Amino acid sequence: MFHASADNIDDLMRAVFSRLLSESRDNNRVESTKGKSTEVFGALLRLTNPRGRLGRSVDRSRIYSAIGELTWYLSGSNELAHVEHYIPAYREFSEDKETLGGAYGPRIFDPARAHEDHVFDDEWHRVIALLKDRRGSRNAVIQIYSNADGRADGEDIPCTCTLQFAIRRKRLEMHVHMRSNDAFLGLPHDIFAFTMMQEIAARELGIEIGKYHHSVASLHLYDDDPEGRVRARTRAQKYLEEGLFEKVPMPAMPAGDPWPSIRKLLSAERELRQNLDAYAPPVGLSPYWEDLVALLQVHSVAVTGGSNDELMRLLSGLHFEGYRLYILDRMARRRQRPAIGDLFDGSADNVEPNP
Repeated sequence: MFHASADNIDDLMRAVFSRLLSESRDNNRVESTKGKSTEVFGALLRLTNPRGRLGRSVDRSRIYSAIGELTWYLSGSNELAHVEHYIPAYREFSEDKETLGGAYGPRIFDPARAHEDHVFDDEWHRVIALLKDRRGSRNAVIQIYSNADGRADGEDIPCTCTLQFAIRRKRLEMHVHMRSNDAFLGLPHDIFAFTMMQEIAARELGIEIGKYHHSVASLHLYDDDPEGRVRARTRAQKYLEEGLFEKVPMPAMPAGDPWPSIRKLLSAERELRQNLDAYAPPVGLSPYWEDLVALLQVHSVAVTGGSNDELMRLLSGLHFEGYRLYILDRMARRRQRPAIGDLFDGSADNVEPNP
């Protein structure tokens, strides 16, 4: 069993890459439908500060695709158009080019939660209600992967098996179990989304967040693609050799029920993606949520060919200085060709939904 613990995603990723790159390529090799990889079978990763969820490395300082994918989950949607705006690679996993059968959102959230406040009957509501009633419960589990997925012939099969929440020492702990995790492309996005869900749940419960635990059966690093599309091993080695920016965790989510603000975030995301020219920023949001909306706006402006002057205006309006890096990085990348192996999503990210 491989164990790694850190208070930020970059140090955690460095530990993972160091282990996978040092594994014998003879004894720990797996060939799957998505290619050859080096694997650690059985891994337990821990992020002691879940707010340290944003990478600050030179090559992997990404945020837009992570936030975009999170909004897709929170909306309860399975629509390809939503997530494809941030991660075009999802298209190859959609059988009808309109939806994704393995989407996590409908398995966790009632889509109506994203639009109006009413009585919900979804897995998220069940878990929150359970923990409000029984603070020591061990039953606050959301199942993502189902038996039907195991029988499916489609391309979009969930990698995540379960999400489990537990209140311990007056803090909300979270344990996610994955059947499979692509260490380079999938892992950082998974940890971002799930730790955000952990903090959302903690705010609903009126407590602070505890540690985040991430267990994986098959934690793997794909070989360099002979066609140069991913080049995971080379880029993982580069990640270990390059420098890091200062470690800056995200600010704390405001206290109180976050869902009124999340609904405004999701509404803004939809308008930015579907009709940027008519977009009007939501009112009544705290600085925390205003910044996340601004980052989504940066992405939409950039991918539609907006000017750097407009990006500078959005940068100057940020409340949290830690996000400046990502906008400056986006502006710099617009003046450069993406690295070989990147699929353009406006930030040169490439995320494989189901490794």
